[in-house]
Amino acid sequence: MKQNKSGMFKYYLKEASKCWQLYVLLIPALLWAIIFAYYPMYGVIIAFKDYKIREGILGSPWATPLFRYFKEFFSTSIAVNAIKNTIVVSLESLVIAFPIPVIFALLLNQVRSKKATKAIQTISYAPYFMSNVVVVSLITVFFSANGVVNGIIRATGGKEILFTSVPEWFRPLFIGTNIWQTMGFNAVIFIAALTAISPDYYEAATIDGASRFQRVLYIDIPMIMPTVILMLILQVGNIMNVGYEKAYLMQNGSNTAVSELISTYVYKVGLQTAQYSFATAVGLFNSVANFIILVIANKVAKKVSDISIF
Repeated sequence: MKQNKSGMFKYYLKEASKCWQLYVLLIPALLWAIIFAYYPMYGVIIAFKDYKIREGILGSPWATPLFRYFKEFFSTSIAVNAIKNTIVVSLESLVIAFPIPVIFALLLNQVRSKKATKAIQTISYAPYFMSNVVVVSLITVFFSANGVVNGIIRATGGKEILFTSVPEWFRPLFIGTNIWQTMGFNAVIFIAALTAISPDYYEAATIDGASRFQRVLYIDIPMIMPTVILMLILQVGNIMNVGYEKAYLMQNGSNTAVSELISTYVYKVGLQTAQYSFATAVGLFNSVANFIILVIANKVAKKVSDISIF
């Protein structure tokens, strides 16, 4: 048995040596994952301790009881509201925003001019690199009481709408700007999947008299469906993880009931009031919930479509 294992190891080592350059290229990504993804997991211990900065993570005493901060979170009135808001925003984003990059990629694939395609791609994914501070500033410029949109409404004889203050408008503005920011960037992977489709399929379909719409329906969509399903699994598995930056910047006294998310709550509790153990416990609950949802989504996808991440 040991000899077999030794022989297999030598075989894999020999095969790996043939493409050692690829493994060298993998090193930066591996280091990034270790430093920024795995090493910070050490800090999860804080959720189970009465953390004191001077004493450090290991020197701080264990919380009594051990799950004290988890119980404190679920006993607060804001916990249910923050979880509910996070789930609602994520589900609405999933239903509304997820199909848009797929549709955009399919439409862009039909553009014959390469120059036009590159120009549209550049314009569409440029907002992804825009700071959330700039995006929220644009929301204020366009949708505040004295903004551009209300100026048009007043000019046409309508009554102004307090978009940035009325709670009902928080989610449409939040999700709408997210779509605008991420549509082009998220479409890149679907565009790559479309470009990998063999031209033979299109030639055969054209000979058979298939229209452009039929080629999209019977070639493009089925061929990129595995990619779509994989991305959907990842999106569903990230359902409890909504970034705090834009939501926090859009918050005000009148829309907190719908804008308070788990991430904004963790930011406020962790950094503004320095309750590090409590904030870590909330963040850990969020991560565990995401992991469980990811496993379930992966299992369902594997059962329904035989496509899964693991």
